[in-house]
Amino acid sequence: MTMKSAARPRDVVLVVDDSPEALSFLTDALEEAGVTVLVALDGRKALALLEQVTPDVILMDAIMPGLDGFETCRQLKRNSQVAHVPVIFMTGLTETEHILKGFAAGGVDYVTKPIVAETLIARMYAHLANARVAQSTRAALDVTGRTLLAANHKGEVLWCTPQTTRMLEAAFGDDTGSGVSLPEEARRWLVERQAGGATRKPDSVVIATLADGRRLRLSPVGQTGPDEILLQLAEESGAGEDRQLKDKLSLTPREAEVLMWVANGKPNRDIAEILGLSPRTVDKHLEQIYSKLGVENRAAAAAMAVRALNGR
Repeated sequence: MTMKSAARPRDVVLVVDDSPEALSFLTDALEEAGVTVLVALDGRKALALLEQVTPDVILMDAIMPGLDGFETCRQLKRNSQVAHVPVIFMTGLTETEHILKGFAAGGVDYVTKPIVAETLIARMYAHLANARVAQSTRAALDVTGRTLLAANHKGEVLWCTPQTTRMLEAAFGDDTGSGVSLPEEARRWLVERQAGGATRKPDSVVIATLADGRRLRLSPVGQTGPDEILLQLAEESGAGEDRQLKDKLSLTPREAEVLMWVANGKPNRDIAEILGLSPRTVDKHLEQIYSKLGVENRAAAAAMAVRALNGR
């Protein structure tokens, strides 16, 4: 007696094209290849549909009235729920600048019109296989508790592990309907870090303080692509070092944060960037700290902070 294997789910392809003739041709070819086809006549309808369903591949006409394919792709790539879906552009434009524009918008490939169905389907399955490997890797990272995300050089989120998505949504919500994204201070930190060199910028940044005092801290892990930076999101307990310094040394919350980073060897410029302050404001906080602790300089304040954190 043989066991009947479960049927493999059909791949789902979203075709975005304003031409009814093109949609009819592609729908027939894809359904004949055993694919489930969804259609959208323009970019806005495609984005609305993507709020309800996540296809396996998107075939995108580059030139459409209203929201063209390039801008539609840019917008969907800002939605972490569908950012991993490969987008293949279909275009009659063969100039290099148009091809590069498609890749810059987030596309993985392009095919020129008139479409040869066999070529399109072959390339579609190649990209689908690569996307599934990447998605499986992200799912595995999530199972192991890795809170990772990737962003481009503009600070825009490219993808997140599911756990990271939940943490970001809990901190910032999703009011725009376009998925999670980094807050402005984190974007600025990342852009400046890439432009100015890692040695000139702090090696992490607090991007949110939750109602219970917990903080979300973002740290770079490495470069995983030409325009893809891997980052780790860490959750710090509300009863952190700054909380201990506040309670033990009778400091304000902000003074405690400044002193904590002084004790960790950060210069004033880095402290200012980490906490979103001006260097002059950091100087003023340090003057108050010295006065409250009865010390005269940075080294003495740092030594007192270390003793307080060590319970002495």
